[in-house]
Amino acid sequence: MSAEQTIAAPVVVIGPMGAGKSTVGKRVAKRLGVPFTDTDRVIAREHGPIPGIFADRGEPAFRELEADAVRRALGAGGVIAVGGGAVTHAATRQALTGARIVLLTVSPEAVAERIAGSDRPLLASGGIDAWQTILDERAATYAELAHTVVDTSRRPMSHVVDDVVRWLQSDH
Repeated sequence: MSAEQTIAAPVVVIGPMGAGKSTVGKRVAKRLGVPFTDTDRVIAREHGPIPGIFADRGEPAFRELEADAVRRALGAGGVIAVGGGAVTHAATRQALTGARIVLLTVSPEAVAERIAGSDRPLLASGGIDAWQTILDERAATYAELAHTVVDTSRRPMSHVVDDVVRWLQSDH
């Protein structure tokens, strides 16, 4: 099966902060020979650092920028990693219709190491407790959108990538 057949629809990687969306998405795209878009990077490139957008314009303004970046990325196709909170915005959820959605999960213990010293705006004042609260708020939406779920907690990223590629190639 060729890569083009494998991803007739865009593949979107969702999940909580620190789950490995960008890393896994980039590696899956490379393996399949298709474009990769990290919507957080697109936003930062076009509008400046994300913590600054949150501070200066607020989360609702950021979510609008994010929805636009997601729509454009979906139009380009390939594999797209979206920010952890992208799914909280109705326009973004609507845009994901028709995409193949991979939910990456991660345990609080594993993510604590990954997000230590992070400048992520929503974690600035609460660390791992804030991460858990945010995950709890978003968990039902992640589950509702996901077509497959892959845990990244204590597994080599290469195994996670293998699982995603295998799913894409077997899911017709």
